[in-house]
This record gives sequence, C-alpha cells and structure tokens, in this order.
Amino acid sequence: MEIQWLQAGDAIDWDEMSELYRIAPLGIKSAEWLKAAYSNSMFTCIAFAGEKIVAAGRAVADGVDCSYLCDIVVHPALQGTGLGKTLIQRLIDLSQGHRKIILYAVPGREPFYEKFGFRRMTTAMAIFADPEKAAADGYIE
Repeated sequence: MEIQWLQAGDAIDWDEMSELYRIAPLGIKSAEWLKAAYSNSMFTCIAFAGEKIVAAGRAVADGVDCSYLCDIVVHPALQGTGLGKTLIQRLIDLSQGHRKIILYAVPGREPFYEKFGFRRMTTAMAIFADPEKAAADGYIE
C-alpha cells in the first residue's frame, strides 16, 4: 500500500478525520475542533492511502524552545505496520532545532515512544478541563 503524506489544509475531509479519531479509539473530536487544532499547529502530518486518511498527527511549537507532539492517530487496521513509527519520526524531524520535544502518551503506550528517545518527565503537570475523566483514563493521579 502506497502512503502519501500531506500537511493540513483545505483538501482535508475533517469529518473523515473525526471518524478516524473515534475508531482509533482516541475519543470524540469534532471536525470543527480538529480543523482548528490542526490549523493552529506549526507542524502537521497526514497520511493517505489512496483517498482515505489512515494516520495523522500534529505538533504545537514555538520555533525555538518547545515542540509538543499531539493527537497522534493511526487507523486500527494499520496499527502495528510501522505507519505510527513513520508518523512520529516525521514529526520529530519537523521539530528538530527545538530545545525539547514533548508529548504525553496514552497510558500503557509509553514503551512505544521510548524507542524514539522520549523519557518520562518527573515534573510534568497539567490542568485538565475534565479532571475526573483524566484520572479515570490514567493521565493523572
């Protein structure tokens, strides 16, 4: 299967992207939310197999200090094929030159990111809009 990589733009079917996040499963993210999030990100990578979106991710970055990789998604049928590794490496490559590249992983997936050199932070903290859900999902204590 040939994969083509694009950056977010007007040609993206945001409803299709929303469905990909739902089935991955990475939660319900509306088409409007995703369009805003990707549009406001410095780096984006979207993988297509033919006309279908099969993987995507983005990095919020300031150009010098910090690049935050987020919303990494791979179609369930293609998880384990190396597509996720390629996606992460592309975002890391785009983020080169920043003093730090960070992400937070779905609980239990940390070993996948360690292969790229990511290390657990001891001082990371966050304020979540829904702290009860974040705790239930394993993101905070």
